[in-house]
Amino acid sequence: MVVTAKSPHLFANVLARVHAVCSALAAENGWPAGIDLSRVVVEPPRDAAHGDMATNAAMVLAKEAKSKPRDLAEQIAAKLRADDLVATVDVAGPGFINLTLKPVVWADALRTVLRENEAYGRSGVGAAEKVNVEYVSANPTGPMHVGHCRGAVFGDALASLLAFAGYDVTREYYINDAGAQVDVLARSAYLRYREALGENIGEIPEGLYPGDYLKPVGQALAAEHGDKLLKMPEAAWLATVRATAIAMMMEEIKGDLAALSIKHDVFFSERSLIEAGNNRVTETIDYLRSKGDVYEGRLPPPKGAPVDDYEDREQTLFRATAFGDDVDRPLLKSDGSYTYFASDIAYHKDKFDRGFRTLVDVWGADHGGYIKRVQAAIKAVTGDKAALDVKIVQLVKLLRNGEPVKMSKRSGDFVTLREVVDEVGSDAVRFMMLFRKNDAVLDFDLAKVIEQSKDNPVFYVQYGHARGYSIFRNAREVIPELPPESGARAAFLGNAAVERLTDPAELALLKLLALYPRMIEAAAVAHEPHRIAFYLYDLASEFHALWTRGRDLPYLRFIEKNDAEMTKARLAIVQGVVSVLASGLAVLGVHAPDEMR
Repeated sequence: MVVTAKSPHLFANVLARVHAVCSALAAENGWPAGIDLSRVVVEPPRDAAHGDMATNAAMVLAKEAKSKPRDLAEQIAAKLRADDLVATVDVAGPGFINLTLKPVVWADALRTVLRENEAYGRSGVGAAEKVNVEYVSANPTGPMHVGHCRGAVFGDALASLLAFAGYDVTREYYINDAGAQVDVLARSAYLRYREALGENIGEIPEGLYPGDYLKPVGQALAAEHGDKLLKMPEAAWLATVRATAIAMMMEEIKGDLAALSIKHDVFFSERSLIEAGNNRVTETIDYLRSKGDVYEGRLPPPKGAPVDDYEDREQTLFRATAFGDDVDRPLLKSDGSYTYFASDIAYHKDKFDRGFRTLVDVWGADHGGYIKRVQAAIKAVTGDKAALDVKIVQLVKLLRNGEPVKMSKRSGDFVTLREVVDEVGSDAVRFMMLFRKNDAVLDFDLAKVIEQSKDNPVFYVQYGHARGYSIFRNAREVIPELPPESGARAAFLGNAAVERLTDPAELALLKLLALYPRMIEAAAVAHEPHRIAFYLYDLASEFHALWTRGRDLPYLRFIEKNDAEMTKARLAIVQGVVSVLASGLAVLGVHAPDEMR
């Protein structure tokens, strides 16, 4: 469901006023018709000492205005000084414009948080645009490991973020069930089937999957087929065993994802693309051939590769270089079967045919070299009407007290996702997987993520929410009518005298709360959910700092027994904080506890 915000947020409001000023100057000075305001932004300045907001309007419009940026900045600043929200305007450097807003603006911003409560931060920036987010897509050859975990959390949080920002999102998982690896899975499962029938299979041969996780598959095959499969040649039993193994592995993967509260809308089978009578890979190649984008030719040997690794032969090639790739790409292997790339082209065309024009794929670090060819293919099959953003998720180094964690016995050669979730909990896993940009390597220390300290970000943020509720419980001694339910409490506090919140620490919190909707929009447009985790930590830090100041300076305490109105105003800011913390944590898929246990 797409839900839009109830009113423009503060940054959008100020941006609209800057746009209005620029449009007025354009009319007054005869600038070219249809001036492009899309590059004009209003954002927090890098240095808070420079004001509350900054705009690049003069810098990006100077050419169209046929003016020096500094001179144009002075003209824009002169008009902005008359705005009823603006206290001061300064022009800096070559033409940046810094705005300081009137104190009443921040009080009104808090009232907006209280009025909108759960809807605060929701946006219509997505305009119900259909977006396909494909993530995880792990081969169904075993349980998910901690590396899959990061991509799973990132993709799920990104999908939630896009939905919160007004996009129509489909969460998708691509099941790689047609390649050589699933035949290896079938042979591995067949070995466990023989074991389930009482045979001593000895050590697992090299090249097969060694983990104990395939024992239940073997037992299921034995229960269903008895010893019938033993009497068949591989060509006869392979498809049966493969189907059972894939189905059971996918159920296990879905269970692993459910432990992280991750559910996909679509599970798309690669094998469905090459079904008899409906071979969409062939159809896609034929379509590209009809456009002149597929041809028969030879490729030069790869640079730096030994001659032994290169086969000089006539191949069916996609003309990828015509769409921005470095070389043209093979679509058929020497044995006549399709390359993985051919299936990927057909799969992404299928997404386009289902109505998606914005595609987001979340891939592991080892797929970085694959990006340009897939983006080239999408340009070709969609006529450049769809865009693919590939988000690379870097490796996770699993540690315990700084030392690498040993491999899992169950999986054979890696630590499973479920083992990590069972040890530290879903909340810690999800938050910490997002508390670093996706393209940076992540150190995940099992000991540190359950510490109850400021050094543990997930604890610190959740504790901020719980601390707010603790304040509410204590405040009932002064304001017994304070409602316990969040929505009713926010409405009750909506008429508090929040203009009395003038301490710098209080204003810092108000400004952070006002920033939340803009941060949501910016993170959604950039496809960067880690921004939310960073923001929540900053908000919790400011809140904890204000609480600490109140402990040292009694006049800043949230509860003043002799001043119910001031208490109510301070509770209003606490309500704003807990509302935004709960909202942001929900987008990340993390719980917002009322008390820490």
